[in-house]
Amino acid sequence: MLLLALDTATPAVTVALHDGTRVLATGDQVDARRHGELLLPGVDRVLTEAGRRLDELTGVVVGTGPGPYTGLRVGLATGSALGAARAVPVYGLCSLDSLAYAAGLDEPFVVATDARRKEVYWARYADARTRLGEPQVGRPEELPADVLALPAVGEGATRYADAFTRPLPDGPAHASAAALASLAAEKLAAGEELPAPSPLYLRRPDAQVPAGYKVVTPPSPPARGA
Repeated sequence: MLLLALDTATPAVTVALHDGTRVLATGDQVDARRHGELLLPGVDRVLTEAGRRLDELTGVVVGTGPGPYTGLRVGLATGSALGAARAVPVYGLCSLDSLAYAAGLDEPFVVATDARRKEVYWARYADARTRLGEPQVGRPEELPADVLALPAVGEGATRYADAFTRPLPDGPAHASAAALASLAAEKLAAGEELPAPSPLYLRRPDAQVPAGYKVVTPPSPPARGA
């Protein structure tokens, strides 16, 4: 097994290579505006560091969010393109699950990432491997009181520490391709069938066409002889 994992659902551009037993190489750069610029060089670096080639891949695993539309689709499109080019399967795992796995907690907790617009993407977990319910998006102060009382990891939890009463500052802040790859390898080894990489956007893109936008069509040229 040789899995390439990548995630661009959070400000981190994160890439990792896993051989089914351990993480061979990983690279993380935090820059919310340069996902497209940094991702492929990151893939090249982890392959070089591990001394492996792209044609050795047996699969690609991509973080499916939730995350902002522009950043998230960079990872999804790149993962799908690499999988098609090498004729290997492409799997999708929730990006919040990678933070939960990296946190390594064996008690109930919540993962919350920054969704902008003063909102967070969040999900509740029974432990590091067990998510309870689907990811959601909302304003921190409007989350259920029992969720806000749980230990919390992720940039959303530390950014809105006035709402999350038990943020863990030493926990992971952003998605981790190393954790994503380890979780995927663990599931595959157990015989689980991993889902296809379908994005979890949860809301409309931040960029919108202005209201009242008018398309200006140039006038047709005059007919000959007119």
